Amino acid sequence: MIARGMIAAALLIGGAPMAHAALSPAERKIDATVEAGYEPAVGLLERLVNQNSGSMNLAGVRAVADMLRPEFEALGFAVTWKPMDAAKRAGHLIAVHKGKAGTTKMLLIGHLDTVFEPDSPFQTFVREGDFARGPGVADDKGGVVTMLLSLKAMQAAGTLKAANIEVVLTGDEEDAGDPVTIARADLIQAGKRADVALDFEGLSQEGGKDMGSIARRSSNSWTVTATGKSGHSSGIFSAAAGDGAIYELARIVTTFRKELPEPNLTFNVGLIGGGQSADVDKDGVRIAVTGKTNIIPPIAVAKGDFRTLSEEQTQRVRAKMQAIVEQGHVPGTGATIAFDMGYPSMAPTAGNRALLTKLNAVNRDLGLEEMAALDPLKRGAGDIAFVAADTDGLVGLGLASSGDHSPAEKADLSTMKRQAKRAAILMSRLAGEKGRK
Repeated sequence: MIARGMIAAALLIGGAPMAHAALSPAERKIDATVEAGYEPAVGLLERLVNQNSGSMNLAGVRAVADMLRPEFEALGFAVTWKPMDAAKRAGHLIAVHKGKAGTTKMLLIGHLDTVFEPDSPFQTFVREGDFARGPGVADDKGGVVTMLLSLKAMQAAGTLKAANIEVVLTGDEEDAGDPVTIARADLIQAGKRADVALDFEGLSQEGGKDMGSIARRSSNSWTVTATGKSGHSSGIFSAAAGDGAIYELARIVTTFRKELPEPNLTFNVGLIGGGQSADVDKDGVRIAVTGKTNIIPPIAVAKGDFRTLSEEQTQRVRAKMQAIVEQGHVPGTGATIAFDMGYPSMAPTAGNRALLTKLNAVNRDLGLEEMAALDPLKRGAGDIAFVAADTDGLVGLGLASSGDHSPAEKADLSTMKRQAKRAAILMSRLAGEKGRK
């Protein structure tokens, strides 16, 4: 009778104690604290979203940082604002929590800015039950709030005290400052100190299942400029006049399409123009062309990008593109290529896979499904890639969402609870491990 009663009791409460049976008392406290802190966290998210922080709204980015400063200071973090005047951006918020010496050093990454500038009509937080709309509600203000909720849960459970954590919230993730060597110097140095990097951008999902992200591809730009001899079109293809710049540019982009394809690589021609003149604007997003049908074009310009999964692939593809541009010119023409190396890649290393394995141990103990590794082709570039060469990392500890970078951006607020629990328990366990640096 006693045994039957115990089984019945377990069934009546849905087996919840069994699902969390492997959690320590501190981890169960984390679970409860996240549940209790959910609505206040959504309230903070609303306030952050209603403060515009488009990348070029420097005052707005700083205002969001000022709203977050007391949140981190209340948790015992030493907070610093790093101005980025030299990179023509607002700056970064850096918060450091010193814990027990010799244990895992964790770097938490997020960002303050959004793609929506003050002139965007999309400015306001709107809640719809377990969902919310608004500029940056997921990317990345929802991620930053999830980070804070996890840290507050750790504090309540007593696991934050011993944790060595450095937080870097960049103010220009959506439009990185120039030069990037200055804009990302603080993040790169933090990565050199860290044993582990956790990125609080959006949670990836496939078929309704949460996915683990252990890789991000690079994002690099290129510009090809082809030149030829101007003249009357009646003379085209002759030895004196040659084929003209547009045919040379066509040769190059066609050869790219034929010879570059390989696994994990994408490359795009996003902008093209040619004629008697072809002037690219200072932002690199417009080409003003002039010309006539009876004039052989002396200039043609194409701009595009390419994305890779490793730095080895980046260098190899770059060399191949360079060779295609420089060899095999059509008669009477020449061409050059210039590269703008933006975000590096984050390769799916053994260390990253091991970190996902640890996260999946947390999932099992929380009664959640295992998170499979996401195909890196389905994840864009991001700040964690700047530290990928120096530390292991995981991406996607923020909110699940849809419509990012558009007025349809909508966050699934219900994912905040399980993401905060995952992050807090993972960090608590890492804090008890020996550091490697």
